[in-house]
Amino acid sequence: MIDTENKSRTELEELGEFTLIEHLTKDFEIKNPGTIKGVGDDAAVIDNGGKRTVVSTDMLIEGIDFDMTYTPLRHLGYKAVAINLSDIAAMNATPKQITVNIAVSNRYSVEALSELYAGIYLACQRYDVDLVGGDTSSSPVGMYISITAIGEVDPHKVVYRSGANVHDLICVSGDLGSAYSGLLILQREKATFKANPNYQPDLASFDYVLERYLKPEPRLDIIKFLNDKDIIPTSMIDVSDGLASDMMQICKASGVGCEVYEEKIPIDYATTMVCGEFGKMLPVSNALNGGEDYELLFTIKQSDYEKIKDCNEVHVIGYITDQSMGTMMVTPQNTTIELRAQGWKEKEN
Repeated sequence: MIDTENKSRTELEELGEFTLIEHLTKDFEIKNPGTIKGVGDDAAVIDNGGKRTVVSTDMLIEGIDFDMTYTPLRHLGYKAVAINLSDIAAMNATPKQITVNIAVSNRYSVEALSELYAGIYLACQRYDVDLVGGDTSSSPVGMYISITAIGEVDPHKVVYRSGANVHDLICVSGDLGSAYSGLLILQREKATFKANPNYQPDLASFDYVLERYLKPEPRLDIIKFLNDKDIIPTSMIDVSDGLASDMMQICKASGVGCEVYEEKIPIDYATTMVCGEFGKMLPVSNALNGGEDYELLFTIKQSDYEKIKDCNEVHVIGYITDQSMGTMMVTPQNTTIELRAQGWKEKEN
């Protein structure tokens, strides 16, 4: 284990989320032959005799990952499940079960937790997932939710972040930046309400971006589409930390570079409208750095292009290059900009 004696203090923000995980787990070795993939991807992969079992867990913390000022409990329960199922989808797998662990302060009533679990139930019903266990505990303040999702996939269909090859096409599902746009609106309305408690927010024109933030959907439909088309992506990740950060994760794991074309990045009109509300904010910045869209970012062989070219929900946004070329975005003016990860501290509410 890491020796912390006689060491100078290193602040967490100096490392960022992914580097911190690498630092904390670098001394752990895989000892069981059934462990196919451990730390370092969207989910762990375990040999289950004929099938591969994939396991992922995420924790949501009040005040960091969600704000109860504007987060309905039912939406929170649904979202907590959805973001874990998204990790399972990113492995090209099908979710089967979840466990739920929560810790809450006495500020929450039985009725409040029933509302939270109503959202969990809705997500389980929608995606045919079983709730098979968990734990409850008390917290000195706020709410903590940790959900573990379990899925399965055929051994030859498991997709990792590490399989991208030079000349592969880079694809993304849906649109990007809309979830962060919804968060910006909610934060603005909260600030206005705090300044004037009699203020009544009008959010009707922001329905799409608000739903994208409060109630995301895992793109299991894209996994089904790819399976129906006999496409196995060469690499895949879900867009939870922004396109730039997640694209860099694929490139690092695969030992490659990339060129992403700014004009090809799918951005919904509603996101553009929100950026207009905030003055000089660029929609592409929301897409690159916002996160929490939970779309799928994946690479495919060029030979599979004909199979996906007519799908409105899949967008080709660039291609994989040699590692020496770096991770770059090409602007409409044909200039190149290096992709940079913003890090977890920028995501805090």
